[in-house]
Amino acid sequence: MTISVERFDGLEEEWDEFASAQHGFTHFHRLRWRALIGKVFAHECAYLAARDADDRLVGILPLVRVRSFVFGHYLVSMPFLNYGGPLGSDEAVQALVEAAVAMAQREKVKLLELRSRIPLKVSLHASHRKITVMRDLPDDPDVLFKQFDSRLRSQIRRPQKEGVTVEFGPDQVVPFFKVFARHMRDLGTPAQPLRFFREIARQFPDDCWFACAYLGGMPVAAGCGFRFGDEFEMTWASSLRAYNREAPNMLLYWSCMERAIRDGARRFNFGRCTPETGTHRFKMQWGGREEQLWWYDYAATADVATPSPNDRAYRWGPRIWRRLPESIATTFGPSIVRYIP
Repeated sequence: MTISVERFDGLEEEWDEFASAQHGFTHFHRLRWRALIGKVFAHECAYLAARDADDRLVGILPLVRVRSFVFGHYLVSMPFLNYGGPLGSDEAVQALVEAAVAMAQREKVKLLELRSRIPLKVSLHASHRKITVMRDLPDDPDVLFKQFDSRLRSQIRRPQKEGVTVEFGPDQVVPFFKVFARHMRDLGTPAQPLRFFREIARQFPDDCWFACAYLGGMPVAAGCGFRFGDEFEMTWASSLRAYNREAPNMLLYWSCMERAIRDGARRFNFGRCTPETGTHRFKMQWGGREEQLWWYDYAATADVATPSPNDRAYRWGPRIWRRLPESIATTFGPSIVRYIP
């Protein structure tokens, strides 16, 4: 089969219809993310398309360039998000990866990283440093609740007894961000800008869910996730440490599971995490199973990865960031995090 690779200049319907039919499809493969990331972060989005001799789409690769003087030059699919990578036939995927590697070599990119959810038949090195946790859903929330052990059911009931309530809707974007920004500051990590989440709500009004847990009228836990295929993924979730005793995050997750079941989802995706961390253990307590992620990379030099606060060179950053007033962290965080894919 003769396959050519070029930048995609077709219609959104063509890209999305093809992507959604492929094994390994995620919400982050939708074409609309190209305009969103370009608008919010001003990053170049080099979305590649593979076509056969009859000009039929046989493969796609969303690719974003993230470049800064401090952190370096990266090509990532997809930055700031859990998944990406090429979709299509094996031959198309191989052609797309070859084109991406050639681009990285030609432009002296520090790292090309393809965050695939599934294994690919390519020659690149695969990192398994990230996993996701998945829980199958029955067709009735009551059935799911009874499947939990008594300890987990008690943790869900506790915030209800404390008066915690959960609300959904696009009007929850700002309350979500208040919780998210404070939580990220406490972790020592810059937060994405409010504009990012507002644009997500605007671009994906039907399949992006914003949820906030309230206690005494104040948001104390919040989440943002996406409905696609047969699943719902909780992509971002935060809870204020001062309210750990009330456990509002437990009710937040349970409310999202209830809504996902009623919406027809059959899988609840807890989102990516690093194995053997507190986040990993939190997600596993819901009775889920681990699913390995396949992050393929091509690096200019050995042992290169996207920047992380766990890297020795950057460990000083979280220690300083945790001490900043929340207003300063929220103001200056976006100008930093836009360069950390």
